[in-house]
Amino acid sequence: MTRSMLRIALLFLLLCAGVFCVALLAGPGTAAPAASSREKVIIDTDIGDDIDDAFALAAALNDQHLDILGVTAAWGDTGLRVRQLQRLLTIAGRADVPVTQGPATANATPYTQKRWAEGQPAPAAPVPSSVDFILEQARRYPGQVTLISLAPPSTLGALIDRDPAGFAKLKRVVMMGGSVYAGYDDTGYGPLKGPTPEYNIYSDIASAKKLFTSGVPLVVMPLDSTRLKLDEVKRDLLFAAGTPMTDALALMYHQWRHLNGWGQITPTLFDLVPVAYVLDPRLCPTTPLRLVVGDKGETTPAPGPANAQVCLKEDKEGILDLLMNGLLARQ
Repeated sequence: MTRSMLRIALLFLLLCAGVFCVALLAGPGTAAPAASSREKVIIDTDIGDDIDDAFALAAALNDQHLDILGVTAAWGDTGLRVRQLQRLLTIAGRADVPVTQGPATANATPYTQKRWAEGQPAPAAPVPSSVDFILEQARRYPGQVTLISLAPPSTLGALIDRDPAGFAKLKRVVMMGGSVYAGYDDTGYGPLKGPTPEYNIYSDIASAKKLFTSGVPLVVMPLDSTRLKLDEVKRDLLFAAGTPMTDALALMYHQWRHLNGWGQITPTLFDLVPVAYVLDPRLCPTTPLRLVVGDKGETTPAPGPANAQVCLKEDKEGILDLLMNGLLARQ
């Protein structure tokens, strides 16, 4: 072997050793996902009435695989929802995430977490419009933004009315909504009792019809796959953790429990399922269906080309593991 060849061989060995040492020091699982590999999302939420939005947002904020471009307040008293979102984001250490305000609407559902939301001062400056913000992000990142819809689709209807071509620049809408074969009275055990109009859809039927005929790719988590119960054992584990986020969830939960008007103690985490799907689609496999929104808020399968990918059966334990492990890892 010549001297030059020997030098090249030695340099190669030194380089390999250096790479190995860096990998060893970094250790497994320590690197955050590259920015380009993170899913760009906007979360549209009616946080404050039911408690599932808060848990869904906690799971999203806790995961490094999401690039959360903004959170948009939808339905009912959207001004107060903005304050609740700002408080939750601050607790999560994510005050950098923009919060915008969607169209305010009439709303007969009790705002159970009103006192917690009022703990955040009213914004000193006008809050940006959700419609403007979503359109701006869709144009900036065409075909890249997933809109996670956890609320009645009032903001989405306003988007379609304003600029259907801009709305079409979204990558997809992943939503909680509808009832295909199972309804609120189904428990997951025994024969199905049949579909029932679902809250998000029947609250704004006109906007839901616009959404399902918009041509934007839809991934739908109906009641069939979102009746996910957070039992007492899991609640106790979370609320005993004593982190800023779990303490916030505990306070909001207890306000919801005493003020929801339905006598509910065990929350159903409907809105966690769309977030879990974006993080890991294996947790909620989908079936292509054509869904038609009826005049009473029904979402009925119909003949013809599919307009949605629909999850009809979720991995309950896998989704709850995602929530629990993510929140308890912060202890």
